[in-house]
Amino acid sequence: MHAEMNKEKIRGMNRREFLRLGAYSGAFAVLAHPAPNRAAAAPSLEALDSALHQTVVSPDLTPSPVTIDSMELITNQEEYLVRVRSRGGAEGIGVANSDRMSFCYPIFLQQVAPYFIGKDARNLDDLIDGVYLYNSNYKLQGLPFWISVAAAEMAVLDLLGQVTGKSVGEVLGGVVRKQIPVYMATNSRGYSAEETIERMVQMVEETDTQAVKFKLGARMYYTAQTMARDKALIPLARKTFGEQMTIYSDANGSFDVPAAVDLGRVLEEHNISFFEEPCPFDHYEETKQIADLLRIRVSGGEQESSLQAFRWLIHHNAVQVVQPDLHYFGGFIRATRVARMAEVANLPVILHISGNGLGYLQMMHFASSTPTIGEYQEYKGPNRDLPFNCASSDLQVRDSHIRVPSGPGFGITIDPQFIENGTVIRG
Repeated sequence: MHAEMNKEKIRGMNRREFLRLGAYSGAFAVLAHPAPNRAAAAPSLEALDSALHQTVVSPDLTPSPVTIDSMELITNQEEYLVRVRSRGGAEGIGVANSDRMSFCYPIFLQQVAPYFIGKDARNLDDLIDGVYLYNSNYKLQGLPFWISVAAAEMAVLDLLGQVTGKSVGEVLGGVVRKQIPVYMATNSRGYSAEETIERMVQMVEETDTQAVKFKLGARMYYTAQTMARDKALIPLARKTFGEQMTIYSDANGSFDVPAAVDLGRVLEEHNISFFEEPCPFDHYEETKQIADLLRIRVSGGEQESSLQAFRWLIHHNAVQVVQPDLHYFGGFIRATRVARMAEVANLPVILHISGNGLGYLQMMHFASSTPTIGEYQEYKGPNRDLPFNCASSDLQVRDSHIRVPSGPGFGITIDPQFIENGTVIRG
């Protein structure tokens, strides 16, 4: 289907232009230039399953039950917050992926929030598994469902942090780092190679970052024009930033196998550090083919919602960098399970984060408690629309690092008036 979509996009090209694009001629290069077989070191399924089933949040976190009394969804100025209260009067706030929650909220209100009422928050691992079965929610498997679960889970994690005085990282098992290395990502696609580099230079100057990422393809398809632009951008980025800069690339599922391998060779030549989603994210066999034929690390997982799919990708070494999204994948517990499977395979975890809400703050707490994060985590800049105070960190990037807040829960205080002025959405 992906190949047919590309053919539709390039229908107006003559045969010579099409061959120059490399969609078919690249196949010969694939066969002539194989890469080392990475699958030889694949971890066993038994080892992955052992890691997958370890507890994330200990039920012994606090001696007394933390019974959930209410869970509300509040919206104000296009932000969506989940407020959860315990029977003992404690309160936790989770910030949802607001762009998606704006149309996913009926699932949250009808299928997710009711399940948590009356449950002991200390058993959060079991609750995340249980809500999947509640009211046949397994039939809703996918991003809209797991975005709703993630919003609930984040509020409960904050509640547990407030009750125990621990940060989210401590609730998840312990803080292993207090500074998080980050890279700056540009979403520019409709620009020339030169214009894209100008935007990247500005990002680097503003943050003093040592790692950046640019986009390839046209998002789920490519054309002769986008391929030419990409092949100009890659060497220009390396020339502009020099050999010391870590540079990542993200295709958002734009390519078929021959085109991905053709472009992957260029990425390898210029020492780009990973090739994200070279083909559509659910084309697992094609992703493995690309990974087996290239030396550059293939990364993926941002749109994945299945633990078993991650298990397959890791077991078959189809990706060398694992990239769950905390919201799309269903929260911290599920993402930690993926990270533990990745650790068995000696693979790093570099979260995908969405640009809205407090994705960057949530990323920091996940990275604070995950031993096997990659060299840099994704950062798209702070959310300046949500009013909050953070006493333990200014949340600014310095020398490619951000300090993790150390207070209870997520370590921030959202303006109480902003919450009170919001609208509680009813089911």
